[in-house]
Amino acid sequence: MLIFRDTKYIKTPFRNEDELEQVVVSNYEYIFGPTSIYLPKKMIKTGDGTGTIPDGFAIDLGARKWYLVEAELLHHNVWNHIAPQVSKQVIASLQPISKKTIEDLAVEQYQNDPITKEKFSDQGIKEINVRKILSEILEKEPSVGIPIDAISGDLKEWARTLKYNVKLWKITKYVEFNQPENIVYEFPEEFRPELDTEEEKEIDSTTGEISRYEATIADLIEGDFLEIGQTLIMEYKPRHGQKKKYEGIIQEDGSISVLDQTYSSPSYAALAGIQDAGSDRKTVNGWTSWKTTSGKTIADIREEYLKQEENKSTMHNRVGRPASVS
Repeated sequence: MLIFRDTKYIKTPFRNEDELEQVVVSNYEYIFGPTSIYLPKKMIKTGDGTGTIPDGFAIDLGARKWYLVEAELLHHNVWNHIAPQVSKQVIASLQPISKKTIEDLAVEQYQNDPITKEKFSDQGIKEINVRKILSEILEKEPSVGIPIDAISGDLKEWARTLKYNVKLWKITKYVEFNQPENIVYEFPEEFRPELDTEEEKEIDSTTGEISRYEATIADLIEGDFLEIGQTLIMEYKPRHGQKKKYEGIIQEDGSISVLDQTYSSPSYAALAGIQDAGSDRKTVNGWTSWKTTSGKTIADIREEYLKQEENKSTMHNRVGRPASVS
């Protein structure tokens, strides 16, 4: 339950899959990240000509990866519905003609949508290179992106058996008690999926390593990579405005204070800055936006921290491993 003053919002199921799908389309950046673009559903075909229509396609220009998107409700059986449907979509997506279809969709959106064009520009992709970059991204194997209302053990186990990377994001719906027309949707913090098989493959569960999603500013403080009271810098120039510079101060609990307000995550703090500068963007990756005074992003510092934790785990396992007996 969520409580706002005297108002209570209670968890409730989605009416149908279409409702969830529309919520995802309207808020895709909170799932796939601020450097992503979202393409509408389009039929693609397997090698034998069987047609299938994913709920959409997401392309993360910053990470240079792409997703088949299938919004699902868990009451649809994993084995009878979700697994065969996604499997067919993956097979169809690997066909050259399907990749060309998706590429054409992206080019058309680039030509007609200023926000999409701005995202390419933010990544340093010039118009002459748009199709080339898209082709390079689509040549890679797709990830399967599944926004869903609940996640079961069977769904996780099925996802882990796939050759392709799978990400599951949990989206929750709340309605006001006795006023069901007032709706609130809950999205994951910092674009974090409930399950990311790519991340799991990179981390040996026996080492106790921390995942990238779990690392926080507080962790970086504890690891002596950042300091309480340290100043972070962010510069931003909106499309039709002047560049502004913002200073964020790291607080004891790992939050960041900027513009006389404290934010729990780097991305919220960065978003406050870019909106103050005149941007109408709804999301931003604060980990790559905030830098130390020496010019290093906190994303780079996070990688240094994760590397240190990995080395600690490796050394611990070596020391703790019993000697072999000959």
